[in-house]
Amino acid sequence: MLNAGTTTFEAKSGYGLDHDTEIAQLRAIRRAGGVPTWLGAHAVPPEFAGGDPYLEFVLAEVLPEAAEIAEAADVFLEDGAFDEHQARRYLTACRDAGLALRLHGDQFTVQGAVPLAIELGARSVDHLEATGPDGVRALAASDVTAVVLPASALFIGRAMPPARALVDAGAAVALATDFNPGSAFCESLPLVCSLAATQLKLSPAEALGACTVNAAHVLGRSDRKGRIAPGYDADLVLLDVPDWRYLAYHLGHDHVAAVVVGGEQTELP
Repeated sequence: MLNAGTTTFEAKSGYGLDHDTEIAQLRAIRRAGGVPTWLGAHAVPPEFAGGDPYLEFVLAEVLPEAAEIAEAADVFLEDGAFDEHQARRYLTACRDAGLALRLHGDQFTVQGAVPLAIELGARSVDHLEATGPDGVRALAASDVTAVVLPASALFIGRAMPPARALVDAGAAVALATDFNPGSAFCESLPLVCSLAATQLKLSPAEALGACTVNAAHVLGRSDRKGRIAPGYDADLVLLDVPDWRYLAYHLGHDHVAAVVVGGEQTELP
């Protein structure tokens, strides 16, 4: 990610779904300098009879320690994962524990993720490949940021999220890789910017803003990251290109010449 110019990243747990592995994942994210999000409600492990008994366990046994490490909590509200009632229960408990809220929603079907995100004051809702005009209008009228993940949609052969409609309606849109082993094995934000321009119909400037200033807002760091301004962290990416728009234009090419984090040039791996 650093080689591709990412200086600040959020990562989620959710690939252990037991106490020890979830806590180990969150600690690993924090040790790596990332922003940890507890995706404790990602799926129902096979040893549990359903979502409700799993939530009984995870909220009682994992949340107290997870809340000491993570900054936010996330839930996959989707057919076959957790329903709206279960997602509300999980997110409400996490909010009461001091965590910011995020949702995975509308990836395959519309199950109420957007209204729930707005109701609970979530910082963001990720995916939105299945979101229709009603969801677009609702997000545009809210403070919830729409996080679109075109690499995921491409990787698993899904329709692209309606990023152009969201921007045109006035919604805040952020852009991310969704780097994960199952549905988006991609670490490169420049490649995602290319997908945003070619597949989501965003301009290069809109794509750049979506993965800088808007992403910083989602992570609660818009006061110090995401833009070049007095008082902000000096996190900079220097590109060896004739025009900054090559970031989105030159598909899959490595244009990163140097990365500066906190005013210091880093050694790229």
